[in-house]
Amino acid sequence: MGVLRSLGRRRCLELLGSVPVGRVVFTDRALPAIRPVNHLVDGETIVIRSNLGAGLASAATAHGSLVVAYEADEIDAGTHTGWTVVVTGTARLVLDESRLRRYEEVLHPWVGETMNCVISIDCDLVNGYELTSDPA
Repeated sequence: MGVLRSLGRRRCLELLGSVPVGRVVFTDRALPAIRPVNHLVDGETIVIRSNLGAGLASAATAHGSLVVAYEADEIDAGTHTGWTVVVTGTARLVLDESRLRRYEEVLHPWVGETMNCVISIDCDLVNGYELTSDPA
């Protein structure tokens, strides 16, 4: 039987930065919405790209900022081991031209749609768990 261990903030951010894809959870027309996105971690900030017509970007534009959750994990179904990290924070459109250019250069969307905006998510609350087969 596996053991679930809580992870510290620093380790959570390291793990989050070690994978290219996660899921952003936000409110779309008063209902929860979840979208898979590729990301990068820049210090204490998660950065994703989106389309201004998409639900998340539209909500962030309409409100100036938006509270979201971001989750990424790596689980091995065969060994029943892995980890999961959930970040709760404020999502905002990146408007600073130098940051915008830098993120557009290093973060390339995985989908063939136009991704004409960059969204940053502050890592306000960070929680993570490791599932291990070693009880020690």
